[in-house]
Amino acid sequence: MDRMEWLEQSRLTVVVGYSGSGKTEFSVNLALALARQGKRTALADLDVVNPYFRSRERRDLLSHEGVRLIATSQACVDADVPAMPAEVNVLFQDQDLWGVLDIGGGGVGARVLARYRPQLLGSQCRVLFVLNARRPQTRDVEGALASLEEIQAVTGLRVTGLVDNTHLCRETELADLEAGAALARTVSSQTGLPVVCHVVQEELIDQAEGMSGPLFPVRLYMNRPWEMDE
Repeated sequence: MDRMEWLEQSRLTVVVGYSGSGKTEFSVNLALALARQGKRTALADLDVVNPYFRSRERRDLLSHEGVRLIATSQACVDADVPAMPAEVNVLFQDQDLWGVLDIGGGGVGARVLARYRPQLLGSQCRVLFVLNARRPQTRDVEGALASLEEIQAVTGLRVTGLVDNTHLCRETELADLEAGAALARTVSSQTGLPVVCHVVQEELIDQAEGMSGPLFPVRLYMNRPWEMDE
């Protein structure tokens, strides 16, 4: 598979995982990558579980890159808001719009998907489980499987692929990436789920070239103001 071929395997991508796994970083980078491939793209921020980083915090960046952001009002940035924006329905109605749905952590966050289950089942979407081997809850196979099974039980949706997003933010080293890849392979072998990609920070991509499977180079947008490239 070409490094970026996996990007276009499904019009709608639901991103789930345990809190702190890096779901939102992955979702933002995925939406930007789709837009740069020429896709009309929307990112739905449906995280209502007091996350570390919300995609709505990068509203200006997303807008500049042509990504439509669907989220609760900016006035609610620091609140847990259970109400979902009605605009989410456009993802199911507009068949030319590519969508990324960023879901809150664990089973609690995944509950918001219950109201969209009929539309999601009818849209042939993919559900990607973000796995970070450097988080306590998913640092081993048992923890990863427990988290994955909880999300599936709550949503009634089947996870269709794994995203290896092992990192320690800007302290990430090659050893962390290799540990994450090993865990992802084991979880894949036990579940039958494919490893869709290994997420790698841009500055480490050359070191990771020897890893098997598609690499997804990303920028980190969490906890820093975006500076527009000249």
